[in-house]
Amino acid sequence: QVELVESGGGLVQAGGSLRLSCVTSEDTYTGAAMGWFRRPPGKEREFVAAINWPGRTTHHADSVKGRFTISRDNAKNTVYLQMNSLKPEDTATYYCAVRTRVRYVTSYATEGSMYDFWGRGTQVTVSA
Repeated sequence: QVELVESGGGLVQAGGSLRLSCVTSEDTYTGAAMGWFRRPPGKEREFVAAINWPGRTTHHADSVKGRFTISRDNAKNTVYLQMNSLKPEDTATYYCAVRTRVRYVTSYATEGSMYDFWGRGTQVTVSA
């Protein structure tokens, strides 16, 4: 059974920082592209960032570019989302996702439908 476990969410003031982590098994992680998505209150899920295998290429949504950074530590089977200069509009449940249908390719994915497994999410709340 594939499991992705997110952590690092919480309550922070505007302008603050958080680092989200997502860990999974080596079998799931190795060779797979990974991504972060979020669902703001009352809104649809949206793409935040993606990273290919082994991590040389990343892509960030325009709304977070310059403030958020996705990275991965392949020795720890973990993907991170460093979030700086947080804004109240960043308030959302953040989800980690892994794309296992293809492996060891240099591409990444920005559409949720292109991912195969998801974590349960971690809440990020940014106060004004």
